[in-house]
Amino acid sequence: MRSKRKRRFIIACLLPAFVLFTVFMVYPTISIFMMSLYKWGGLSANKSFVGLNNFKILFKDANFIKSFQNSIFLIVVVTLVTMTLAIFFAAVLTREKVKGQNFFRIIFYIPNILSVSVIASIFSAIYEPQRGLLNGLFRLFRPDTWTNIQFTGNQKLVVYSIAFALIWQAIGYYMVMYMSSMAQIPNHIYEASGIDGAGRFRQFIDITLPLSWDTVRTTLTFYVISNINISFQLVNIMTQGGPDGASHVFLSYMYNQAYNNSSYGYGLALGVVVFIFSFGLSALINLVTKRDTIQY
Repeated sequence: MRSKRKRRFIIACLLPAFVLFTVFMVYPTISIFMMSLYKWGGLSANKSFVGLNNFKILFKDANFIKSFQNSIFLIVVVTLVTMTLAIFFAAVLTREKVKGQNFFRIIFYIPNILSVSVIASIFSAIYEPQRGLLNGLFRLFRPDTWTNIQFTGNQKLVVYSIAFALIWQAIGYYMVMYMSSMAQIPNHIYEASGIDGAGRFRQFIDITLPLSWDTVRTTLTFYVISNINISFQLVNIMTQGGPDGASHVFLSYMYNQAYNNSSYGYGLALGVVVFIFSFGLSALINLVTKRDTIQY
């Protein structure tokens, strides 16, 4: 009797969450998969079933392949640089006696409290060819011969410019998370290793990193997925995919096709590919970074 009541109570508690998850997550996802099989502009009721034709066109689309390459570049390079710098700064500010530690914590964290539109505006001003900060600095060293660089107007430089903004935006947030994890490691472990002759670098490799690995692993998955979303916002505000589509990423190209090019079904086919890619990437990261939990 008590067991039945307990079971009913658990079902009653889980039911609202299950209904909400089904209505707002499962149903829209299935709808997107279904609509990706249609040729549809999105503004009228006229749509025709084309099966997998949208996907066949997609994998022959040079602009999609370019956006795919840009997304992979931003996911791999930006994630590696951001995570490495965040762990390094967290280790320095946690383990070393640096003057003004709180000041540096605040400075590093400030980009995280800014909205993406503000960050995009800041970097648009920094990259501005005529009066931008970067060209102004370079001009100081070569005032007579300096030619202004089009950081967001050059097809070869625009992705690097977006990457730098992404790195700047994310370092502080992840640094604070790693600092919280590293601060919980007992000092006596470092003291014991110091007595055995371990230096700072060896302590970082053998103690700090393994004991913070669960946090690193969780944030890695989180950051890779958020990288896909934030890169779309930055590209949409700073370059709108330009010049000539050179800075498009997954989601910006999908948005452009679905809402600007009136190819809603084709855009949703792109969304399906992004969904499967994100899901597969998360699973891969989870598998590759799996380690036995080390306790202290």
